[in-house]
Amino acid sequence: MKPARPPRSLKGRALQWLAQREHSRAEMQRKLLPHARALVAQAQAGAPAQAVEAPEPGEVMAKVVEVLDWLEAHQYLSQQRFAESRIHARAARHGNLRIQQELAQHGVVLDAEAAQALKASEFDRAREVWARKFAAPAADAAGRARQARFLVSRGFSAETVRRVLRQAGAGPDED
Repeated sequence: MKPARPPRSLKGRALQWLAQREHSRAEMQRKLLPHARALVAQAQAGAPAQAVEAPEPGEVMAKVVEVLDWLEAHQYLSQQRFAESRIHARAARHGNLRIQQELAQHGVVLDAEAAQALKASEFDRAREVWARKFAAPAADAAGRARQARFLVSRGFSAETVRRVLRQAGAGPDED
């Protein structure tokens, strides 16, 4: 039987996750907290002449914040890179509202330049999403409503949806 390996450090875990894909600071903190609690509990259990207690929340959080600060200082963790990778992964299928909402869940706000670039390309992206899903313009109001709901559910703005459906109904030469 193989000898048991010692548990990986918080830094080691974080670097392994970051090697797979970009993470936001909030996401990395959420992933590291359970491991930090376990490491602190193990350290307390191994300490002589002390009662085994639950780890102090401040002590656990301090360890996680220390690792996160180190990762940012050494540029392994970057909010800007996370935002860029998330935009790149989502832009072909989703609208600005959905992308910004997802970034907000991770505690990341788009800078003005990235937000402007997304806004400038939203109509073209919405038109491509519409064309992949629907072969032809809707024949009636119920069909147009279904197409509009689809695009809105993907996070495209109401104005962009109106423009896409108007252009689809008008034909490729017009608008």
